[in-house]
Amino acid sequence: MSATRAVESVFRIESARIIAGVARIVRDVGIAEEITQDALVAALEQWPASGVPDKPGAWLMATAKHRAIDLVRRKETYARKLAEVGRTLEDVPPPEEEGALADPESIDDDLLRLIFTACHPVLATDARIALTLRLMGGLTTQEIARAFLCPEPTVAQRIVRAKRALAKAGVPFEVPYGADREERLASVLEVIYLVFNEGYSATAGDDLVRPALCEDALRLARVLAGLMPKEPEVHGLAALLEFQASRIATRTGPDGEPVLLADQNRSKWNRLLIRRGVEALHRAGTGPYSLQAAIAGCHADAVRYEDTDWRTIAALYGRLVLLIPSPVIELNRAVAVSMADGPAAALPLVDALTAEPALRSYHLLPSVRGDLLERLGRPAEARAEFERAASLTRNAREQTLLRARAARL
Repeated sequence: MSATRAVESVFRIESARIIAGVARIVRDVGIAEEITQDALVAALEQWPASGVPDKPGAWLMATAKHRAIDLVRRKETYARKLAEVGRTLEDVPPPEEEGALADPESIDDDLLRLIFTACHPVLATDARIALTLRLMGGLTTQEIARAFLCPEPTVAQRIVRAKRALAKAGVPFEVPYGADREERLASVLEVIYLVFNEGYSATAGDDLVRPALCEDALRLARVLAGLMPKEPEVHGLAALLEFQASRIATRTGPDGEPVLLADQNRSKWNRLLIRRGVEALHRAGTGPYSLQAAIAGCHADAVRYEDTDWRTIAALYGRLVLLIPSPVIELNRAVAVSMADGPAAALPLVDALTAEPALRSYHLLPSVRGDLLERLGRPAEARAEFERAASLTRNAREQTLLRARAARL
């Protein structure tokens, strides 16, 4: 591997830890990212000539921290700032001492601070997502823009504005406690969940699934579970994403066309990810993500589609809707009821949702209703529902599938 490729690979893996470590010194994630980029430039300049260090991640960390302390010394008196951050300059190893890293637990603490800062509620959801993927996921602005089908300048502006908003609001670089922590943790989990969902079922574009985005979200969930082992909902989210990720490869056919759950080749589901999901589920609680993980686990347990325990799934959705009342969850429960008790039992539940304002443009409502009507032997009504669903979705693959179902009727 060339030195340049080594720099890029190491930086992708270590960038979040380096930014987090530097942010603890400078107390500003925007400045921390700039300093981390400076360390990357230094490696690109030096490694081709001097060779890749034995511990390249430590080299980058030490280089970035030295630059951070130099910046602090220029801005404020040396003694005052070091007293504030509780460090001495001698605590940070020079770049040539690659093995002398800070205590690993401190680095993990820094990562925790970083993700809580990037997902602060002072930012809009799209800004939290962009900033989290940039700082924690190591994605470039171009990669984020491509993943969410946004113009690159738009994503760049979101990230810049997010950093400014954090600085302007004086958001402390810390892990909150008590009620603040519960609120912020919910924001963190929501961002990771939304990132995964966009990869798992793209809202628009030519591809149904974007596996790379799912991988980034799953990696973030695993990091968070390692950093917060006593938080049940963190494990619940990790379990949910492990189960969902286990069947990504079977969700589309050779040409990228959607493959419905009933038609997926379950022998190709990733058993390692399912085992990881089961392990995480054992550490989960009874919160919303944990209940969704339990539902996903029911699907993973079924060797054949016909073996799915739909009654348990319907009951779990019933518990879930009590925690977070949502017409989308009610729609999912209706699907489970239709599989457990038949389409006639579920159609009134779906019909009751047609007046919900939140579902007015939700393509899965007419899609589900069309499926129920088809199973009830009412093809003309079913065809109209599938055509309506196709007109509502912005994903080209889903449009093709829905129009094909309508044409078949």
